[in-house]
Amino acid sequence: MDWKKIGLLGAIGIVTWQLMIEWNQFSENGPQYALKAPISDGNPVAVNEEQRAELPSDLPAAPRTSSSVYEKTQTAEDTVSVRTDVLEMTIDLHGGDIIDVRLLEHLTKMPEKGGQPIQLLERSNESLYIATSGLIGRDGTDSKETGRPVFQAAQRSFDLAGEDVLEVDLLLELEGVKIVKQFSFQRGNYNVGLTYSVRNNRSKDWEARFFGQIKRDSKPPPELTSVFGQTPFLGAALREPEKNFAKYGFNEIREASISTELEGGWLAFLQHYYVAAWIPPADQKNRYDLKQSGAQDDMYLLSVIGAPFLVPSGETGRYAAQFYVGPKDQVRLNALAEHLELVVDYGFFWIICQPIYHTMVAVYDVVGNWGWAIIVLTLLIKVLLFPLSAKGLKSMARMRRLQPEMERLKELYGEDRQKMGVEQMALFKKEKVNPLGGCLPMILQMPIFISFFWVLSESVEIRHAPWLLWIQDLSAIDPYFILPLMMGASMYAMQKMQPMPTDPMQAKVMQYMPVAFTFMFMWFPSGLVLYWTVSNILQMGQQWVVNRQILAADSQ
Repeated sequence: MDWKKIGLLGAIGIVTWQLMIEWNQFSENGPQYALKAPISDGNPVAVNEEQRAELPSDLPAAPRTSSSVYEKTQTAEDTVSVRTDVLEMTIDLHGGDIIDVRLLEHLTKMPEKGGQPIQLLERSNESLYIATSGLIGRDGTDSKETGRPVFQAAQRSFDLAGEDVLEVDLLLELEGVKIVKQFSFQRGNYNVGLTYSVRNNRSKDWEARFFGQIKRDSKPPPELTSVFGQTPFLGAALREPEKNFAKYGFNEIREASISTELEGGWLAFLQHYYVAAWIPPADQKNRYDLKQSGAQDDMYLLSVIGAPFLVPSGETGRYAAQFYVGPKDQVRLNALAEHLELVVDYGFFWIICQPIYHTMVAVYDVVGNWGWAIIVLTLLIKVLLFPLSAKGLKSMARMRRLQPEMERLKELYGEDRQKMGVEQMALFKKEKVNPLGGCLPMILQMPIFISFFWVLSESVEIRHAPWLLWIQDLSAIDPYFILPLMMGASMYAMQKMQPMPTDPMQAKVMQYMPVAFTFMFMWFPSGLVLYWTVSNILQMGQQWVVNRQILAADSQ
């Protein structure tokens, strides 16, 4: 029995199987984190349909129009537009909610193809994805009974222009209390600072709690569509007391609402390459809820409620939170909140993905092109793994040298597979050849390949990043399928340098393997195909060097 080839085919099968699993997990419908059982002490609680309505919440429902202070916004004049060098935002004076966000440096498609800034947050007849915030509780401005307040602004348009910092103040006065809701922006930053400044001119103390909420329907944006009908994960994520990163799809939230409390933390909504997240104070205990608005509503509410905010009579108090809306930039997200960078979800292989990502970024800082960064990184990986893979390459070289003797045994023993297997093992023992040693290069590549898949799929830096000539977007498929064909050719050439199985069926499978892989790789991101092609070429070079070394040793 050809154990070496069986092992090699098994390794290839595992690679393909694992890749399909990871590809399936890339979809919202793929496996996701399981819901925790209902437990106490601040840990997440899954709430069933009967308990859903019992969740304690002071968050406002539909607004009332019985007073001028809470009159519902009806016209565009009741909004404020803000523009920085990276963001274009619309704030509704009714509640002071963020109802529209466009990312000026991230386009729907390549600029030469008419790409426009991506609209991440939106309030329209077609879609709802907004960020609301307010004050609830005893003296709060927002409640189920009174609805939402209407703020005043000094102007309707704000532009960062040549400044480094832009502050937008929304004003509200209620029964001796002056409230300023301030949004602050910085140049080149997707993080929006939100500060409530409360001047209490009443004769008694003022108390409320901050709430931040993300409201969204389940409709995926068009740019999330991927190949084979798969789409990246779309749903909520948060930090939990016993888990640094947990994510929940729409189906999970529909089945059971989630509620948890912890000090600090964050709450986010994820979509491919981009994230919107509320980050309350890290030194206070905050409550987080994920739920469906109603059993029949396609509306999902991601809420955070802060600790009590007390302002004594005659004093001014401040409460500060942050709202991030932009690309999944690991460096920026890590600086905002502990473990927030985990929204760049690498799955099971994160321990390999993280060094791959950071090394690729370091190489890019030197070469200035993501395509060349992938090539250099592939070279570094091959050099790093060569001491381990060299044994497998030497085993394949020796197996190739034994091919004539293997053919002789096949002719000698014919259909007596048991006898032929015994003689083959005796031959391997005599020549000191490990029949499974040739599988080592493939096994070593398996986790690296899957990790590369996740890094390139999750790294917004690769989106619309050109390499050279016809490859103008390393995150997209090759428009002319040239790279997949080159990959297939390199795989075929590499196969010719390896010993073929003596079994005809196994030999046919090996012959068709480059064709199957070529077809599969046609639908993978160009950056991933580039990595695999360069890896094949480098492995052929390593095999050639090992073959020469063995020939030189045999001639002595």
